[in-house]
Amino acid sequence: MLLIKILLAEDVHMVRGALVALLELEPDLQVVASVPRGDLIVPSALESRPDVAVIDIDLPGVDGLTAAAELHDRVPDCRTLILTSLGRPGTLRRAMAARVSGFLLKDSPPTRLAQAVRSVASGQRVIDPELALSAWEAPDNPLSPRETQVLRLAARGADAGEIADHLFLTQGTVRNYLTAIVDKLNARNRIDAIRIAEEAGWIP
Repeated sequence: MLLIKILLAEDVHMVRGALVALLELEPDLQVVASVPRGDLIVPSALESRPDVAVIDIDLPGVDGLTAAAELHDRVPDCRTLILTSLGRPGTLRRAMAARVSGFLLKDSPPTRLAQAVRSVASGQRVIDPELALSAWEAPDNPLSPRETQVLRLAARGADAGEIADHLFLTQGTVRNYLTAIVDKLNARNRIDAIRIAEEAGWIP
């Protein structure tokens, strides 16, 4: 029997423990590493050499999709399965851009997780069909890369001055970007623009 080695990344301790226990009920699955932070994924994978990394998107340190993209470059033999509660079309698109092998929602039946790990390990792609269809039909991100950066920082609570310092811009330029963002998204204000972009998955 071929043993599939798994790295699990989940920041909620109880959830991580439950997932480890669930996976190890399967005779052909073995969790060789579990980490609570995104910045620990690649170092742990380099040490444990898993076949599949099961990664939550919303992780401290480095978000799951950023870690998945780095993992693809640093440990190319390890396939990635994103496990998340964020079933948004834009999030799936970002996952595909990060070259993940699978995208599974956390409310999927427990048996689906083991099946998905096996499928990903064998080289298949695993994506919820309804979510795939909605991602195909969803509009593209209308924001430029710089506008997306500005809005991402604003979503984290940075004011215009802090955004300007972080991106080496003037405060006036940042305000112009924010005005353009609100207009492009047909939002009422900056807060509404952040909500629209988060729901679409355009900003993590």
